[in-house]
Amino acid sequence: MAKATFLIAAASASAGAAITAFFMGRRTSAPTPPPAAAPTPSPMVSPTEAGTRISHAGLVPKSIVDPSGWFAYGAPGPVNDLATRTSFFSVYDRRTRNPAWVAEHITAESLTGSKGDRKNSVFVEDTAVPEKFRAKLKDYFRSGYDRGHMAPAADAKFDQKAMDETFYLTNMCPQVGEGFNRDYWAHFEDFCRRLTSRYRSIRVITGPLYLPKLDVDGKYRVTYEVIGSPPNVAVPTHFYKIIVGESTATPSPTASVAIGAFVLPNARIDNRTPLAEFAIGGGHFAGKLIVALLFENSHHALLSL
Repeated sequence: MAKATFLIAAASASAGAAITAFFMGRRTSAPTPPPAAAPTPSPMVSPTEAGTRISHAGLVPKSIVDPSGWFAYGAPGPVNDLATRTSFFSVYDRRTRNPAWVAEHITAESLTGSKGDRKNSVFVEDTAVPEKFRAKLKDYFRSGYDRGHMAPAADAKFDQKAMDETFYLTNMCPQVGEGFNRDYWAHFEDFCRRLTSRYRSIRVITGPLYLPKLDVDGKYRVTYEVIGSPPNVAVPTHFYKIIVGESTATPSPTASVAIGAFVLPNARIDNRTPLAEFAIGGGHFAGKLIVALLFENSHHALLSL
């Protein structure tokens, strides 16, 4: 199989703060068209403290998946309103009323489960977040946007509790429906699941971006729609996924892994568009920098997926 290495990086600003998103491995053709108890919010801690707390404090009981394995490589930050779920971790951004990032873990075994059925799940507000900072069901009502999962419901079929937890609004962002959430983005999520046939374990971090756009006066500005009544929930301009393919049974800071990233606009996308168009070439300095920051040990090289 022909392989080419890609790196994806994109600069984003949210409420005055810049974010950059990350990496990827294999050139691919276009995607083939076709409630549990609420957790207690965590206080603000440093990324290193968060990683240690998550990895070693036993916050997640033994399960068919282990999302805490992400933190063997490094801990994204900042961390606030940290939710510990069965199949994923999420960190909530009170400014935008969206998750800052969601880290999940999938395997071939977890995807073959069938105890979870989304017909038995309902969208629910996360009462662990103070009400004045909480995304609410009414915010999405007649907004013109879907409640788009960051950790997909289809990744949690192995358990009904895990399935239910994907329907918290702290796992949602406003997404364009037709042509994106119900189409290209859904195929992209399936692409991630299909990687489990090639790797023992797949880890994915997903989140929103608020990228600057060039205005007519030649200056770059960050602008985005806000929905709700009163308008509180930011509509991201883009979304990213960071993917790690593991070949070992246990994540290790010394193991070689395949890593990559994609940045997609929150807009209708033709299903014939190759996924590789949302990658940035492997020599891009920003992508290398982000990988170095996320993966704290320099030996984590970019490998082909």
